[in-house]
Amino acid sequence: MAVTMGDASGVGPEIAVRRFAEGLLGSDAVIYGDAAVLARAGELLTPGVPIHPVDGPDEAVEGVLNVRDLRLLGAQQVTPGVLSREAGAAALAYVDCATRDALAGNVAGVVTLPMNKEATRASRPDFKGHTEFIAGLCGAEDFAMMLTVPELAVTHVSAHVSLREAIERVEPVRIRKVIDLTHEALSRFIERPRIAVCGLNPHAGEHGLFGSEDEDVIRPTIEQAAADGLAVSGPHPADTIFRQAIQLDRYDAIVCMYHDQGHAPMKLYGFERGVNVTIGLPIVRTSVDHGTAFDIAWQGKAFTDSLGHALAYAWKLAGATPVGP
Repeated sequence: MAVTMGDASGVGPEIAVRRFAEGLLGSDAVIYGDAAVLARAGELLTPGVPIHPVDGPDEAVEGVLNVRDLRLLGAQQVTPGVLSREAGAAALAYVDCATRDALAGNVAGVVTLPMNKEATRASRPDFKGHTEFIAGLCGAEDFAMMLTVPELAVTHVSAHVSLREAIERVEPVRIRKVIDLTHEALSRFIERPRIAVCGLNPHAGEHGLFGSEDEDVIRPTIEQAAADGLAVSGPHPADTIFRQAIQLDRYDAIVCMYHDQGHAPMKLYGFERGVNVTIGLPIVRTSVDHGTAFDIAWQGKAFTDSLGHALAYAWKLAGATPVGP
């Protein structure tokens, strides 16, 4: 499994070396990044971690931290916690290389550690995020972001766009596509996943009192999906549906209309356990559900469990059993 190092100025390098030092990374994970940076992080935080640079995942061996070494950054080029154009560009290159290896079948999938969008945009102004970049490399037009914790999966009709554009994207074709992608992803593990769809407006529009989108656009789309045999319902008010799904166990997934509608409750509920999954791709891609955390980078404070959850979910999606630590 490919694991991209993320922005070198953030917590990605330390999470990788500390997870390995804890004996929890597994022997079948290859870090896509810079061996010199990981070696320096290891010296500072976990002395004795054996770094093994490789030119491809087929050269990986057991008992060491295997690094697909792109040789883009030296240790002296990285200042933890400081935004860097070079680190942002390198982070994107790691993702590019790992995605291409996944498309070629050289790895089972890609797990990404966090990038800093501002740093990456310094050299790539059109960069929006991991999800859109990887989908572009894969040639995928119909994809969606899914956040998961063991109890629930949440998908999004739109993600990294302005709120004004998010409202414009609430269209029948897109809503149905996300419902279908959600059903397909969860059907790998659940016989008939129960899907709740959020409304766009407060109280799901209150029957037209707070806007017409819920009744005119969202409800007919849900009804058609249900008529086609999917276990889907809504539109549900976003302020109560998470309680029904998590505490009352009524739903396996929630389709949200825009980024914060899903991200805010999920990050409150399961920040350290959350996994970001891109569905609709020809490859497996998961990610930790946190950012670069420049304020604590390379201080040994970042939690590493999120990487463990992301790796486990990636292997689950790949339908394979990883080699143990």
